[in-house]
Amino acid sequence: MATQQSPQSSVIPWRSQPGPQTDAIRRHLVTELFFGGAVGGGKSDYLLGDFAQDVPEAWGKWCHGILFRRTYGELEELVQRSQEIYPQWFPGVEWKVSDKSWVWPNGASLKMRYLEHSTDWMRYWGHQYTWIGWDELPSWPDLTAYLKMIARLRSAHPVPNKRVRATGNPGGPGHQAVKAYFGIDRCPLGGEIFKDPVTGNSRLFVRSRLQDNKILLHHDPGYIDRLRGIGSDALVKAWLEGDWNVVAGAYFSEWSTLKHVVKPFRIPDHWLRFMSLDWGSAAPFSVGWWAVSDGSLIDGQHFPAGAIIQYREWYGASAPKVGVKLTAEQLADGIVQREIGDKITYRVADPSCWKVDGGPSIAERMYNRKVLMRAADNQRINGWDQVRGRLRGNGDAPMLYTFSTCSDFIRTFPALQHDEDRPEDVNSDGEDHCGDQTRYACMSRPWTAPTPTNDPMRGAREMTFNELVKNSEQFSRNRSERRI
Repeated sequence: MATQQSPQSSVIPWRSQPGPQTDAIRRHLVTELFFGGAVGGGKSDYLLGDFAQDVPEAWGKWCHGILFRRTYGELEELVQRSQEIYPQWFPGVEWKVSDKSWVWPNGASLKMRYLEHSTDWMRYWGHQYTWIGWDELPSWPDLTAYLKMIARLRSAHPVPNKRVRATGNPGGPGHQAVKAYFGIDRCPLGGEIFKDPVTGNSRLFVRSRLQDNKILLHHDPGYIDRLRGIGSDALVKAWLEGDWNVVAGAYFSEWSTLKHVVKPFRIPDHWLRFMSLDWGSAAPFSVGWWAVSDGSLIDGQHFPAGAIIQYREWYGASAPKVGVKLTAEQLADGIVQREIGDKITYRVADPSCWKVDGGPSIAERMYNRKVLMRAADNQRINGWDQVRGRLRGNGDAPMLYTFSTCSDFIRTFPALQHDEDRPEDVNSDGEDHCGDQTRYACMSRPWTAPTPTNDPMRGAREMTFNELVKNSEQFSRNRSERRI
């Protein structure tokens, strides 16, 4: 394993830091890996360490790598860092100034190159490498050079674990291309391996965080404060939190992947569950299933009482703004199937489902398939304000969360934009379906279900308002039955 300087010692071999950096180093069997997130997350060190860990192996003499930066100036910084690490780690390693390459005594080598234009990959036509690295991949406007160089990942010798490694921060001209290629739009927390359907290559995003770089924060504790002054709030958020969903001019500037996206957990049985639907057939539809926290601690994480958590989604789209043309009956059947095992207290849906135009409404047809819904409150401005308020939360924590498995919500919700004619409203020309069903959910007045208790004689002073209402309604029903 590679080693790195620590706060206790200034001259020891480089070692990967515990956390995402070590996780990325150990992913030998993944063909393509992108290690990215906040600035200062130890990404350049990771690249240098990832290649060099193979050098001492039996096949090390056949290990030949190449590491790219986009410009010569950026490359010089990377070279300087390698000169601090490699001589301490490998006695006898030699830096070839004229060739800008590291050469090890056993024959392994690493070229340090800059590749400014997408067509510059043609300089390496016919080359063979067992390891290809890209530092700050989003600085390239597209992935043309990256994809072309994958064809150079080969060897005439039995070198296992040939791989491509890349790093980068959110932002830059290639932001969206990198985000889509490595599945960051669908898995923003990382850790999920994808298989390329054409090449069969495995692909993985490992998220780096500034707080994981203990060495940097130890030696430069003021770094975080300096980051806060680098520019717009969106840019600070992207670089400080490593948030790839930050969009300049976004309607919900309060959105934070770090705060609002959580790993799936088992929803307690007594939590209230409900569903919200934004209808669409020719246009996409969005169904969200929500649970309301009672304030209890779940897997070490506290969700405030009354917070809503989206634990499942169903998004019907064949392309952006294009639906899958399910009938009302097909949609209802799909909802029923997905709710097996759930105790759904209520459902709210787009009021357009109740429109009657020469036949039964969408809502009636879905009711005939055992999906009972009520029309959602469709006030847009007040509704968006409700969503914004839940995103902000109570000061200590948000009041709205989503599971990391709700990939279409995570992809589309942060990208909602202001309407140019009505800035207080969302631009409905965008992919706003997840946003609409979330607005319906927030406007549905979800309540907190009472926590189960073994004491049947709890006094009225201990009951919640909803418990009092429920008991009052039950008392009235019982009194009516006795009169009959």
